[in-house]
Amino acid sequence: MAKSTPRQRRTEGRVMHEFKHGELKSGKAGAGGKVKSRKQAIAIALHEAGASRSESKAKNRSNRAKTQRKEAKGQTGQQEREGKSHIGASNRRESTAAAGGKNAKTLAAAGKRAARTRQAKKTRKPRG
Repeated sequence: MAKSTPRQRRTEGRVMHEFKHGELKSGKAGAGGKVKSRKQAIAIALHEAGASRSESKAKNRSNRAKTQRKEAKGQTGQQEREGKSHIGASNRRESTAAAGGKNAKTLAAAGKRAARTRQAKKTRKPRG
């Protein structure tokens, strides 16, 4: 088997981290429950990294692309638990335009909505 790329190794590491911390779930949207077997966790890691020997090159490429989209959106188990917007954000949510953060040059649509909501909460008169 060919040597995996650094990005694949990072994905494999994240999946194993999720497994060790009891966050790794199997099946679509985690419907299969928590993964208890180390072998299953390794299989999931290879699948997500697009490095599985039991799947075709095209399927591996597709799996890798799907994982990259998930990581970019901050939808992995580890990111959701640690409150990070994407892989690479250290110790906090990353402040990017896409996330609508404080250091962002321009706000994304979601960031604009969030800012309006915050402003509305500040200026709203108390009921009574």
